Amino acid sequence: MMATPGLYRRVLPSPPAFEFASPEGKKIFVEALAHGTMEGFFKLISYYQTQSEPAFCGLASLAVVLNALAIDPGRKWKGPWRWFDDSMLDCCEPLAKIKEEGITFGKVACLAQCNGAKVEAFRTNESTMDDFRKNVISCSTSEDYHLIVSYNRGVFKQTGTGHFSPLGGYHAERDMVLILDVARFKYPPHWVPLTLLWEAMNTVDKATGHYRGYMVISRFNRATSILYTVSCRHEGWNIVAKYLTEDVPLLLKSEGLEDIQKLLSVVFKSPPIELRGFITWIAEVRRQEDGNLTLSEEERGRLAIKAEILEQIRAIALFKHITRWLNSAISCCRPYANLGDKDRDMSPALAARLCCQGVDLLTGCDKQGSSGGKCCSQINVQQLHADSENPTVALVSGTIKTGNSEQGVDVLVPLCQGGPNSLCISNEGRCVGLHPSTADVLTVLLLALPLQTWSGIREEKLRVEVVELVTTENLPPLLQEEVLFLRGQLKFLMNDIGASPSS
Repeated sequence: MMATPGLYRRVLPSPPAFEFASPEGKKIFVEALAHGTMEGFFKLISYYQTQSEPAFCGLASLAVVLNALAIDPGRKWKGPWRWFDDSMLDCCEPLAKIKEEGITFGKVACLAQCNGAKVEAFRTNESTMDDFRKNVISCSTSEDYHLIVSYNRGVFKQTGTGHFSPLGGYHAERDMVLILDVARFKYPPHWVPLTLLWEAMNTVDKATGHYRGYMVISRFNRATSILYTVSCRHEGWNIVAKYLTEDVPLLLKSEGLEDIQKLLSVVFKSPPIELRGFITWIAEVRRQEDGNLTLSEEERGRLAIKAEILEQIRAIALFKHITRWLNSAISCCRPYANLGDKDRDMSPALAARLCCQGVDLLTGCDKQGSSGGKCCSQINVQQLHADSENPTVALVSGTIKTGNSEQGVDVLVPLCQGGPNSLCISNEGRCVGLHPSTADVLTVLLLALPLQTWSGIREEKLRVEVVELVTTENLPPLLQEEVLFLRGQLKFLMNDIGASPSS
């Protein structure tokens, strides 16, 4: 029985494309370079990589851009090195699923955000070709902004359909863009007319029912130390998204909503069980090294920002309303049981959950959902002082067992001092809140919902009060950035509700 022969590359249809390394492609490059519209090219080409799987074009495009922007992933790739590879980008979708089905436009944008980038995403029905050209010029004349396009290959007479790749430059006189195709095993980098690329983007992905488009990716102005992120890695994420966007607005139109406590009871009395895991926190994780308990300057800086955001969450009025409601719910047969209970917010159960999250990040244990909270053993919790000025943090330590080998893992967790309540653990007579708690998560979740969510509340006084509680303009700057970050993720994901991913 003869083996099926494989494929060695494809012939690039030309025209409409010109191969980058061809005489004409080189000429276009030299002319564009002279006119200053290849500034972003050199960073991108320094980190240009081939997608490691046929359906990983979105992941590989993003890895190239994140590395070009010098964004620190905060976790190790191989050996001691922190580096983005497409095999690491699984916070929004399990890699096994992406390998089989590809990934949607919205989830690539979400992935960029949860890995520390700022994202502006535009589907073609939300933009114009002139706007696209302006963004191409902006990105091509700077090293600080890069552009990823989602398009249909068929428009270029190429094989295949949906594809992602970054743009490496622009030639203004010819109005051509350079596509750094991450499927280098198939087609090399090539120049195409911008108008034709717009036509290729202005197509509907049949699997999702949405137009394709482009996204501008850059660094945040401040160091990345986001406290929370949206997780859609579990199968029920779309159920939660539909609940938040469709069911909650309908529930808020109910009769008899007179105050915040009744409103919280209506929203959270019978939510989807997956809601608990929809908003997750971003752990500060490291491998144990010879019993070293000191914090690096980078760790201290990130933890200080995390702790400050946490304090800001707990200082706002909405958090106090939710804490009051949770305390009353506990004494009333725990109607919010689907969200988690008091025991899950306290040590040692919470410590075990935190340790296993650290294991998942370091080992990829959760990629197949295999951790199940059982990855960590020999769990220990102790308090560390970052320095005389920064808040106290908890060091949650545990051991990973892989075959006959063991590896220690540390998870650094901000601590919050406060008065006694059900969200605290007791330490020598003092109340110490071990983050994250149900109240923290519910607070940021409500803050992240679009403002129109609350427009259906019948009681005008209550509607005004709720809008005042959740309006971002009333929040401290760090918390405001955190909420807008989550709101952006929700927007990307909600655009994909009910859709099946495509490559």
